[in-house]
Amino acid sequence: MRAKPARPDNGAASGASGLIVGAVSLRDFRSYAKLDLELEPGLVLVTGPNGAGKTNLLESLHVGTQGFSPRTRADQQLVRFGRDAARIALRGDRAGVPVELEVTLELGTGKRASLNGARLRAAEQLRGEVTTLVFTPDRLVVVKGGPAARRAYFDRVLGRLSPSRAGLSAEYGAAVGQRNAALRRVAQGLSSRDALPPWNEQVSRLGAELVEGRRATASALEPGFGERAGELGLEAAGLGYAAEAPTVAELEARTERDLERGTTSIGPHLDDVAVLAGDRDLRAFGSQGEQRLAVLALLLAEAELLEERRGVWPLLLLDDVLSELDPERRRILADRLRATGQALVTSASRNALPGEPAQTIAVEQDRDGTSRAGAA
Repeated sequence: MRAKPARPDNGAASGASGLIVGAVSLRDFRSYAKLDLELEPGLVLVTGPNGAGKTNLLESLHVGTQGFSPRTRADQQLVRFGRDAARIALRGDRAGVPVELEVTLELGTGKRASLNGARLRAAEQLRGEVTTLVFTPDRLVVVKGGPAARRAYFDRVLGRLSPSRAGLSAEYGAAVGQRNAALRRVAQGLSSRDALPPWNEQVSRLGAELVEGRRATASALEPGFGERAGELGLEAAGLGYAAEAPTVAELEARTERDLERGTTSIGPHLDDVAVLAGDRDLRAFGSQGEQRLAVLALLLAEAELLEERRGVWPLLLLDDVLSELDPERRRILADRLRATGQALVTSASRNALPGEPAQTIAVEQDRDGTSRAGAA
């Protein structure tokens, strides 16, 4: 399967049913005391000096659509200094149907979220309703970080492509945790070895499902990833995942070793997915520029695959993505983004984006550190 070519620049992708955010309202979120901003569909350029609040604006859209920040898991950091609570309210349109999202963060109380006025059990449930993809410089960890970062990334992609399998990684992890706990009880003489076979079966069964899911995800992403990476100047890009799920027999054969260590020593919780350029593993042998291009190409490939598989263009949030691209690569990226439903891109320069965006948002910061944003 190959990724689709870019559509003509019509301001939004035709036939897509992803969320188009029409208005964002912030109260005491990060550096914003109060913001009421209308957004256009298509490619939106968010510009302003470094440190003015551009990243905070994109972060608010991620929290408002996914229920969590891509930058921190400490929700108290999202509340403006000196305040007790923050609120993000978004209004938008999904396939012609109005959508309202709201997330409230209160110090000492926690996080609440609602969709069209109905409160959700957990704010993170929003990610099952709205798809948002984000690029930040921190996301380079997907390529340059350890295997755990890539496992987590591909498991999230698996969940977005196949929502029914979104919890598979957590289920497998829970089974491994139970097997590890059983191993420690047996090693301490608190339980017999009869406690292990049920967890061997669970780890084997769920491990096989997870390996198959990761393999299918990497296979589905690879064609589009190679094409987008090639457009951006990273040739012969590919993905490698050659893992095999542990059988019950293999788990049983490692019992003595696992009892000694108290952990399960085989399975997809230890696997890696290689991000390649030709024969080079970009984690070890790629420059930071190549790693950056690889992360961006993965995002674009996933966005196209989501549209192809589920008819959904995700909301794209790209922070500081243009700084290391030459003019031709910026043009290629801009053309790709114009083919999506809605994409917000930050830049310190209004001239960094080739062609006219659908909208330009100017972000400024007052002397007291408060951010302001409005249509330029």
